[in-house]
Amino acid sequence: MKIGLVVYGDLDTRSGGFRYDRQLVAALRAMGEAVEVIELPWRSYPRGLLDNLSPGLRRRLAGDHDVLLQDELAHPSLVGTNHRLSTPIVSIVHHLRASEPSRLAPLYRGVEGHYLRGVDGVVCNSTVTRDVVTDLGVDPDRTVIAPPACDRFDPTLDSAPVAERTQGTPLRVLFVGNITPRKGIETLLDGLAQTDADAELTVVGRPVDEAYSTQLRQSVADHRLTERVQFTGELSDAELAERFREHHTLAVPSRYEGYGLVYLEAMSYGLPVIASRAGGATDIVTDGENGFLLDPDDPAAVADAITSLATDRERLAAMGQAARERYDAQPDWLETAERVWELLSNVVAAPD
Repeated sequence: MKIGLVVYGDLDTRSGGFRYDRQLVAALRAMGEAVEVIELPWRSYPRGLLDNLSPGLRRRLAGDHDVLLQDELAHPSLVGTNHRLSTPIVSIVHHLRASEPSRLAPLYRGVEGHYLRGVDGVVCNSTVTRDVVTDLGVDPDRTVIAPPACDRFDPTLDSAPVAERTQGTPLRVLFVGNITPRKGIETLLDGLAQTDADAELTVVGRPVDEAYSTQLRQSVADHRLTERVQFTGELSDAELAERFREHHTLAVPSRYEGYGLVYLEAMSYGLPVIASRAGGATDIVTDGENGFLLDPDDPAAVADAITSLATDRERLAAMGQAARERYDAQPDWLETAERVWELLSNVVAAPD
């Protein structure tokens, strides 16, 4: 097949969604398929919608492809354009804007629903994502769940048994992600402040909004957590791997995650995770077994989870072992690509 992959921006961008797209391209090419990457300019939402009036964009997408594989992130520029193309289209959905709490959620839901109902197939990274997609009117038979593999790090380099690394005080809690309100960092800080357990927090991630970052640092001061919370900024993969080795648990209680690959990355090092049940974490975390699934914006639940792990190190070790076993069960990129390839083949072979 000749496949055209359509993305916003640079395919080499560092994020879970772009990594998924890169690995999928590599795996499809390894399977013998021809994949052309079509990078569209990043757009604001209103500017992206105006792209649908562009004959130049239509000409660029109307190339010699058997199928277009589109990252749903670029849907503002494609929602109308797609209806003027004759090539079959499959969308990759990592995370829907309509799933995020926002006053514009009804607008996003309308536009994304129109976009998704106009494609021929949808690749979903989790069962939760598929549920959201089908709730927007997409036929479940036109979807496939193809979760990301987790091979960014090589945890086999760390030979220390999980039970050994869970000893020692205080409990070292790690957050990894962009510093944005959706990630639930304020809830995590509030929860840390509410527990009497001996615990400290390291926040790793890129500050997306300086005003919000300032707000978080003020919250640390207000809660008198200055000696217990460290902000590192964005780290290299080698530095982040070292943080995974040094910590006991990962806590990212997001308000919503399309998947949450960082949970699996932490599990590869034997870290149980504290996550929100609002999103794709439910495909990864089994509550009480390899982590905790909490309601969003519930600092008391965060405090209870931290207290449980800090005061019961045997439970921490057992949950860490279960976390590592969950990581070991994750499909690799070839398995994921084979699921996507089957959907692409069916779409191409379908009668007009």
